[in-house]
This record gives sequence, C-alpha cells and structure tokens, in this order.
Amino acid sequence: MNGFSGFSFSRWIGILLKEFIQLKRDRLTFGMIIGIPIMQLMLFGFAINSDPKHLPTAVVMADPGPFARAYVAAMRNSDYFKIVGSVNEREANDLLERSKVQFVVTFPPGFNRDLVRGKPPVLLVEADATDPMATGGAISVLNHLGIDVIAQDMPGLNRPSAPPFELRVHRRYNPEGITAYNVVPGLLGVILTMTMVLMTGLAMTRERERGTFENLLATPATPVEVMTGKIVPYILIGLIQVTLVLLAARWVFNVPMYGNLLLLYGVVLLFICANLTLGITFSSIARNQLQAMQMTFFFFLPSMLLSGFMFPFRGMPEWAQVVGNVLPLTHFLVLVRGIMLKGNGVNMLWDQVWPILLFMGVVLALGLKTFRRTLD
Repeated sequence: MNGFSGFSFSRWIGILLKEFIQLKRDRLTFGMIIGIPIMQLMLFGFAINSDPKHLPTAVVMADPGPFARAYVAAMRNSDYFKIVGSVNEREANDLLERSKVQFVVTFPPGFNRDLVRGKPPVLLVEADATDPMATGGAISVLNHLGIDVIAQDMPGLNRPSAPPFELRVHRRYNPEGITAYNVVPGLLGVILTMTMVLMTGLAMTRERERGTFENLLATPATPVEVMTGKIVPYILIGLIQVTLVLLAARWVFNVPMYGNLLLLYGVVLLFICANLTLGITFSSIARNQLQAMQMTFFFFLPSMLLSGFMFPFRGMPEWAQVVGNVLPLTHFLVLVRGIMLKGNGVNMLWDQVWPILLFMGVVLALGLKTFRRTLD
C-alpha cells in the first residue's frame, strides 16, 4: 500500500513516454519486436510442411516399355515425385550418396513382359532414409500409383486391390527408420550454432559495457588480430562440445559412424569458424548484450526451421529452400549425416563445403568493415 502513496499520474506518464522514446532510439530492438513475430508467422504458416512433395527422383530404366513409362508418368503427376532423369545404377548410387535425389526407382529387365504374362516383377525403390520423415508419405503413394496405372492400362483387371508387381523398398542408410540417426547428428549443428554465435556475439559487447573495449582499441592490434584472437578460444570450446555429442551418439544412441572421424572433425571445424565469424560480426554491430542476443535469436530461429533439422528440407516451398541454402546449418547437416551415415569421403563434400566458405567470407568482410567503423 505504501508504494501507491503519493502516486503521481503525471510522473507516471513522464516515465511511460521516456520508455517509448528510448524504444524509438533503439531501432534494432524495435525492429526485433516487429520482425520476430512476422518471421515466425511466415515460417510456420508457409515454409513448414511435414508432408513433403516434389521429391527429386532418379529412374533406372532397364526395360523402357509402356507400363514402365506409364508408371513414371503417374509418379510425376502425383506431385510427390520430381523425376530428374533416367540414369544407370552407378550414377543412381552416386546421386543417393551425394543427397542429390531422395529416391531411385529401378525397373528391372523384362518388367513389361512379366506384367503381360501375369508374373509379378520386382520394382525396386531405394530411398535416402537419413530423414525418415521425408520419405514416409511418398512411399505410401507408390502402391496406389501402381493400382491406378493398372486400372488404366490393363483394363482386363477389374478393380485390382494390389499392383501386379512386388514393390520392394530399400530404406538406405537408416533401414529401421530410427529417428535418433537423423536427430543426433543434426544436434551437432544446432548446438554449435546456438552456443558459438551467442558466446562470441556477447564477447565484444560485454567489453564495451564494462569499459574495457576502449583499452583494446588503444592497442596497436589490427581488426584481424582482435577478431581471430577472440575466436580461437571458442573453437576449442566447440570441439569439446562436438566430442561430447559424438560420444553420446555412439554409446547412448548407438548412431553408426561409417565415415572418417578426422574428416568429420575437419567439417566441424569449418562450421565452427563460420558461426564464430557471425558471432563476432554481431558483437561488432550491437551496442549492448541485449542487442547481440536479439540478433543471435533472429538468426537461430530460421536456422532451426529452414535447415532441415526439424522439418524435411525438400518439403518447403522454393523460396524457403533458397533462404535455407544461405544458412550454413543446412549444408552442415548434409555433410555430417553424409559422413556418419553414408560414409562419404572428401570427393563428395565440396558441393556443401563451398557455400559455408562463401558465407564465412561474406560475414568476415562485413565484420571487418563494421569493426573498422568503430575505430573511427
């Protein structure tokens, strides 16, 4: 009750107006207040899709007869499959290992002949099951497509209940559809993104708030020396985090490790550097720790949702995939799952490595520019 004694409405209005004026001056915070809800609405409303369609599919056509062509046409018309072309078995295996396609459908020799004779042939469907959620809906459609094709092109069969071929599905790299095989390797990227960007994002702003940043600016150290000197300790922290996650993946979740461990650490090191350069750039732009945390969250949210960690990447609309391909986490997830679950070697990594290098170079250039501006 004592807190309300002598309450002045005019003083309260003055304090209220002061806060609004301060918010107006802090344009970054005001932008986050408006931008984050809009971003969440756009991402959850338009970009997120748990039933992906237009999945890239390669066809191995050992028997290019009319029934095989009709089945491929039915796959294309279903909207679940995007036929990228006809390839041989070796090319198909390479496309799966590089994560260029989600499915490979193989029509064996004599497929049309066996159908006409009433002898059920085997239709082989190989799926990249590193993300089980991305393949479930499309696989369930394949049997129905066979029935529809038969009803149209083989009118002698009245209302068939099953296609006249054996649909044999091979879920490669994760045959049992274990979710941990997909989630645990992805956690490497999520944990590193969250901790590396946040810790380094607070580094320079913390010194600025404590008054030690002026002493740093008074030294003859160059911007490159300051930024790299602040980054190296966090690299060691990131490597420790990765080691703990990998130990848990192996001994707690039984996630396989088919690739080279040193190669995995090399990819992790590149990803850590990309996130640290972003964090340092945030800290050089932000005027206080609150702004640095806001920018980190503004980057972390789309990274989580558009990278393919929580939802199938290929199920997103094209504009969301374009945004997702800018984020280093998207490419890191493909790299780490490829090394751990597929055993990919160095020759299969460049397609995902160069976007991370480009991102790191652009962010580093921006960080150096903003850091030099603080020296003026």
